Amino acid sequence: MRFTFRQIEYFIAAAESGSIKLASERINISQPSISTAISQLERELGAQLFLRRHAQGLSLTPVGRQVLAEAKLLLDKANRLYETASEATETVRGTLALGCLVTLAPMILPEVSQKFTARYPGTQVLPGVADQETLLNRLESAELDVALGYDLMVPDEFEFEPLAELPPYAMVAQSHALADRPSVSLEDLSGHGLILLDLPLSRDYFMGLFAREGLTPRIVARIPHADVIRTLVANDFGYAIANVRPRSTRAMDGHDVSLLRIEGDPQPMRIGLLRIARRQPTRLVSTFRAHCRALFADDHVPGMDAPPPMA
Repeated sequence: MRFTFRQIEYFIAAAESGSIKLASERINISQPSISTAISQLERELGAQLFLRRHAQGLSLTPVGRQVLAEAKLLLDKANRLYETASEATETVRGTLALGCLVTLAPMILPEVSQKFTARYPGTQVLPGVADQETLLNRLESAELDVALGYDLMVPDEFEFEPLAELPPYAMVAQSHALADRPSVSLEDLSGHGLILLDLPLSRDYFMGLFAREGLTPRIVARIPHADVIRTLVANDFGYAIANVRPRSTRAMDGHDVSLLRIEGDPQPMRIGLLRIARRQPTRLVSTFRAHCRALFADDHVPGMDAPPPMA
């Protein structure tokens, strides 16, 4: 047997993503490395696993579909070797498939992962970044062991373990008419143009903040990328509402934004750990949960500024 588990892992990522590019983003490995691994695996098995279409990405051949099913079982059994050894020796080892909400990932994922692997050198974190709905689907299909996300419409079959509350705030350009105020109301904001973070479940949360006050925001753009929204806000295309607080107020083009507390008692987002409730957590998952409980608090979230005190 001359194929490697790494080649199997890359093959599964490409098969589930439907393209080398998406697989690269999902498992944080370069596209050439994934392409090379798949080609080597095909040569070793003597079978074509994918049909490669330039405009449409990858699609599995009939043989590829059979290999995919067996490959998942193979990796699952391999991971269970670590779990068995870990349980028997009371050590923490193995690979943790960790999902993270796309808006949280740039800030919290590096610090949480690095501190965990530094404390437990026998572990590896395999990160996956997606919107909340996709994270839930990947937990259900056992592609992820656990995920960091919000308590947004979490179905009963999932367990949500809260770690911290993130109150919403308004983000405006430094030249915006409201920028010099220490705080604003949702009514103040509703007269200006809102750039809405347009992600599944998240958009409903932001719209609900206004609905509870009997207000309808004037939406000027719907954007699914937080970095794009931040740059548009910094250039005064409109304001935005967010919960995550990067440690820098600078947008990617060098312009700065101002962060304003929202008056009243707007519903916060609760960040926490998501997992399938019916699955018994492994030692690795249980250790990671304890690791997160020690890192997070309402006044401290890894990679973020603390929220301002309420007036």
